[in-house]
Amino acid sequence: MTKILMPKATAVWLIDNTALTFEQISVFCELHLLEVKGIADGDVAAGIRGADPIANGQLARSEIERAESDDSYNMKSEKFEQPVINSARKKRKAPRYTPLSRRQDRPDAIAWIVRNHPEISDPQISKLIGTTKPTIKAIRDRTHWKSATITPVDPVSLGLCSQIELDQVVSIAAERKAKHEAKHGKVEEADDKLAPVTDIAEEEAPVTEHTLESLFKPSTPNS
Repeated sequence: MTKILMPKATAVWLIDNTALTFEQISVFCELHLLEVKGIADGDVAAGIRGADPIANGQLARSEIERAESDDSYNMKSEKFEQPVINSARKKRKAPRYTPLSRRQDRPDAIAWIVRNHPEISDPQISKLIGTTKPTIKAIRDRTHWKSATITPVDPVSLGLCSQIELDQVVSIAAERKAKHEAKHGKVEEADDKLAPVTDIAEEEAPVTEHTLESLFKPSTPNS
């Protein structure tokens, strides 16, 4: 059986949306039986949103129906190609394509990034999870139409990006921020070395020396 992606998120969905037994979910998701029971009780995987294995092509609906009618049947996952992460691959020029089933989760992911990693720029967020700059701006300004129901959730747990991709974006943003702060600090340091205006005025002002003789010496009329 092909190893499924996001086993805990898949288990959450199966518990909430099917009549499968804990044993069947444990076998399919390759999780311990006690862990599955903990998910059902809310003690494990709290805050993780369920991932639909049918929508992401990991499980056929017929398999769920067969397993629901037979408690002894263990579901078989669909064969799919797992993404191969290549560090030397070219940068994407177009925004990431997000499946329709996951697009409703993007506001939650954007809110999580904005709150936990404010150093990440809007273009980086747009490429990471496949969204638009106006949407990001609306969430930052709290003018998005879903602002009242948005709950910040890690984009990795939502399946919108991988942990490696998120770490790379965070690293790049942190380096960019450090360079900006270093450059800004040098500018302030250079400004501090400038002489005050009063000192410059005193240096440029002509100095006139007065003696007692010059003060009391009568002026000579012009001939």
